[in-house]
Amino acid sequence: MNLLLDTHTLLWYISGDKSLPWPIIAVLNNTSNRCFVSIASIWEIAIKLSLNKLEIKGGFGTIEDFLWQNDFEILPIGLDDVKAVLNLEFIHRDPFDRMLIAQALSGKLTLVSKDQQFKSYNVPVIW
Repeated sequence: MNLLLDTHTLLWYISGDKSLPWPIIAVLNNTSNRCFVSIASIWEIAIKLSLNKLEIKGGFGTIEDFLWQNDFEILPIGLDDVKAVLNLEFIHRDPFDRMLIAQALSGKLTLVSKDQQFKSYNVPVIW
């Protein structure tokens, strides 16, 4: 399965946060699944760090190290992703989440998120 992690999923997975359910951890740990992290999520994390709205033990480098050590792939934003945003209903207003939805649709990825609004779109979601 090709998975696209929501920003909170990535952060909770990296930090070992108990908010991440065990079945989701098992899916992420399954090496037969490919895990993608959107550059939009990386950008969102950088913005929150710069505004002091997020603290990561070890700083931003922790994110980079984790991605490389665990073979998580960074998903760039392509023109098809941007076009897909044009067709999204305004159910979800967060621009980062809208991009994740668009990327999941255009890339045929399954979103990994607890955000229930994602299920309002025609995109596969687990959690």
